[in-house]
Amino acid sequence: MSFNTSVAQVFERMAAMLELTGADKFRVNAHARAARSVGDHAGDLEPIAGDEKALTAIEGIGKGTAAKIAEFARTGTVAEHDELLAKVPPGLLEVLRVPGLGPKTVKLMWEQLKIESVDDLKATIADGSLAGLPRMGAKTIDNIADALAFMADSGKRLHAGVARPIAEMIRARLAEVPGVTRVAYAGSLRRGRETVGDLDFLVTADDPGAAMEAFRGMAGVEKVLAAGETKSSVRLALPELGGKRFSADDSASVQVDLRVVPAESWGAALMYFTGSKDHNVRLRERALKRGMTLNEYGLFEDDGGEGSPQSRGVVPVASATEEDVYGALDLAWVPPTMREDRGELDAADGGTLPELVTLDDIRAELHSHTTASDGVMEILESARIAKGRGFHTLAVTDHSKSSAIANGLSPERLRAHIGAIREADEEIKGISILAGSEVDILADGALDYDDELLGDLDVVVASPHAALSQDAKKATTRLLRAIEHPLVHIIGHPTGRLIERRRGLEPAMDEIIAAAVEHNVALEINAHWMRLDLRDTHVRAAAESGCLIAIDCDVHAPGDYDNLVFGVETGQRGWLTKELCVNAWSKARLHGWLKKGRG
Repeated sequence: MSFNTSVAQVFERMAAMLELTGADKFRVNAHARAARSVGDHAGDLEPIAGDEKALTAIEGIGKGTAAKIAEFARTGTVAEHDELLAKVPPGLLEVLRVPGLGPKTVKLMWEQLKIESVDDLKATIADGSLAGLPRMGAKTIDNIADALAFMADSGKRLHAGVARPIAEMIRARLAEVPGVTRVAYAGSLRRGRETVGDLDFLVTADDPGAAMEAFRGMAGVEKVLAAGETKSSVRLALPELGGKRFSADDSASVQVDLRVVPAESWGAALMYFTGSKDHNVRLRERALKRGMTLNEYGLFEDDGGEGSPQSRGVVPVASATEEDVYGALDLAWVPPTMREDRGELDAADGGTLPELVTLDDIRAELHSHTTASDGVMEILESARIAKGRGFHTLAVTDHSKSSAIANGLSPERLRAHIGAIREADEEIKGISILAGSEVDILADGALDYDDELLGDLDVVVASPHAALSQDAKKATTRLLRAIEHPLVHIIGHPTGRLIERRRGLEPAMDEIIAAAVEHNVALEINAHWMRLDLRDTHVRAAAESGCLIAIDCDVHAPGDYDNLVFGVETGQRGWLTKELCVNAWSKARLHGWLKKGRG
């Protein structure tokens, strides 16, 4: 585990424990923000851990948290963290993860019922003592018990690639309900997060009751968690949803929330239920400074009256569209994928929001596999799909010889394969098929083929596949050696991570990015929803440095082309522009870049 990851985990635990011990919100938020900043930072913080000025220059790190980083570098621990651990039972942090339980409730459980673990919580439910707490009715207790069962059986977050098709199915079903006039999903899925904990839907409807009834009666609903006039929550079973079976490794069910909102409040509600907590807090603070109140119903002038503005019939300043609400706050509209409080509101205020790369901008796939290695398509089949999507270029990059499990090509097989690619390129019109290889970056940074053979290729995607538990220094040296190779164009899935399954390499990304810029090499966003590697925070650091990025689907089967949306959204979350995305370039520009270093 890298230094940054270790420090981020310390700050995350401290934020949770401070909240449980009743610390003021400022201290809690400072540690939570520091955890995000440290975890997201592209460079290794250990070498500068003693430099307060350098640390505090990083957004989200103040003098206090900088001192704790320095302390961790010196001692391997943080005294305040250890003191909090002595006060807060470690099992209580697990209780805090139970869906529906907030810090105040968990603190009350701990203080009044001595609940210090999930097992303790289960015991108080079984013996009836939990009912003695304030506002702990039978329905609430039933929901807690259900949440505990959900955590035990299937409480993992859903990969975006699993969540999106489910969301699209639900959206289609809701759109068919008579009287429903508008429907959209919001939340972390709309922001393009790599995993989601639940699904949030908004609708406008002529008959809200009918919309709610249809929602709660959908096929696959295994339990109704809440049933109200404007909000309902259900637990939806996944394995047979829509006739499609999902991986046994993914959650077997997911919570889905539906809110019916007034048509005139659509934009405010969509904005409210899309933005991250921190993004929304910043927006509300901005509204208050301007003498206004912002909520899911709209932006209102603060008239000093009691109760919510909408309950008193106050007409909002803006509410119908997201653009209206942002505009009334003197801000440019912020794309959903950027709403994470990572500087986007300052950019929206200053007119410096980047024009993000879009799905329609992508015109080339530079990482694909065929039946020559571990793909299921022949060259021309894949090329026809790429051409049908409007692509001008497809690079065929089957695996190299060290990837034996993927039927990697020996030098002799690769030479024959290059010939087959050239023949396919002559046969099909309207798209260029390039001969390439996904060449393994070996543990020491050497490449899997000699330079003579690499020189025969149009595209070299160099990727790490083995030795993915190397320490940070070795991983950095390994990737730097590959980047410095004059025949390498793209570093494929640079860390080799699998989301929520494998951490992968943790190199010093600032060094990797700087080298890629120096050598005119692109770093890949592998668009498969189990990889999304580079991750969004690495893309942000790369984009800020002017580093080239390739968004590739790592195609093995026809459906893999559909993963492009996840790669593009990851790019957007990293503030990537079309100019820096090589797949968005014209054919002439892309092919000219690919010829670099070849004389």
